[in-house]
Amino acid sequence: MTTAPFTVDPDELRLATQWFDDIYNISRDRLGVSRPSYSAKETEVLEFLADLCRAEGLVVETDAGQNLLISLPEDADAEKFVIVGSHVDSVPMGGNYDGMAGVLAGLMCLFRARRNGTRFARPVKVLAMRGEESAWFGPCYIASKTLMGTLGADELASAHKGDGRSLADHMADVGIDMARVSRGQPLMDKADILEYIELHIEQGPLLIGKDQPAAVVSGIRGNFRHKQVRCIGEAGHSGAVPRAFRKDPVLAMADLLHRLDESWLTIVQKGDDLVLTSGVVGTDPERHAMSRIADEIRFSLDIRSQNSEVLEAMAMLLREEMDKIAAERGVSFDLGDVNNTPPALMTPELVEQLEQAMARLGMEPTTMASGGGHDAAVFSNAGVPAAMVFVRNQNGSHNPDEAMEIEDFLAGVSIIYEYLVKSAPC
Repeated sequence: MTTAPFTVDPDELRLATQWFDDIYNISRDRLGVSRPSYSAKETEVLEFLADLCRAEGLVVETDAGQNLLISLPEDADAEKFVIVGSHVDSVPMGGNYDGMAGVLAGLMCLFRARRNGTRFARPVKVLAMRGEESAWFGPCYIASKTLMGTLGADELASAHKGDGRSLADHMADVGIDMARVSRGQPLMDKADILEYIELHIEQGPLLIGKDQPAAVVSGIRGNFRHKQVRCIGEAGHSGAVPRAFRKDPVLAMADLLHRLDESWLTIVQKGDDLVLTSGVVGTDPERHAMSRIADEIRFSLDIRSQNSEVLEAMAMLLREEMDKIAAERGVSFDLGDVNNTPPALMTPELVEQLEQAMARLGMEPTTMASGGGHDAAVFSNAGVPAAMVFVRNQNGSHNPDEAMEIEDFLAGVSIIYEYLVKSAPC
């Protein structure tokens, strides 16, 4: 990879490398890292960050959601502030940069300002959030939704993938006042937040293809997700039941996914935005056999778009196709619970100023959409001006092979730092 056309500070390069290495060692798993949402491991990582910042003379607070808020001493008592932040949790056996790069980017901005004696144009606080990943409970953006007061009762009741205990119980375990959360009471006053800025690794190949270290994000896809759809049929002997008499849920599921895929192609060819994934598929291992027609199959559906109308149309189409297939194949479908997140456009004025910061640093101003969801969407949809910076990253994300170059990370940091020092209110 080529680096950004500006000088990388060798001390910052060593420092950032050490931070990522230390956090990797704290949270390493059999493969990659595991930092479960609302867990002791997540707390251990937050405590490491807090100690790191206090040693540097920064002010560390714990908010009502048991997240960290970190600032320069002169900004600690600011009534209104810009937030730079992201999440510290990870998917099981994931990569070390997803989420964590955004937190450390904010800290690097504070460290740079502290060591250079620079003041930001407006007060800045770095937010290191707990649970964002959906892998542990099903709901996503838990911490940011809690801060904005939009975490629902169904989400709080979601069961942990390992121990089966509810999200509410796990949140209570780390010291969050669940009475406030259950009432939908925001844990942070959004009127205090001037802007929310988040750095994140790109989770696709576009910046690699463009040979660029970073880009500004224009918008974030919304989604609706069904964690466990059930297709129920009728068991039978694989050699004895003719096709006309079969009620095969596996073929019914395949039929459904094929029809959705055809609709996906049509939508994209018309110029609209859509992605569709079924990442979890399986029959019951206690009952399935090579010579047995399965009686049930369970699968997930994750449907995303930047266009709310496309999402609504796909939700309607999904139910229509399920009804048709159920009648044709003699099966039934149960969609189970659904998690919805609306699309979010980043604030145009903020996007423009970050592009201008790129240009001042000698980088080619570039914008792109985000296919993955991020906490920035929650803040944006709550009415907080929001923006993101993507950093080039090989091998995608949510896997141990995430491969962000630290030079590219510092390019992303510099874009945000340049903006924070010279920004004008949006």
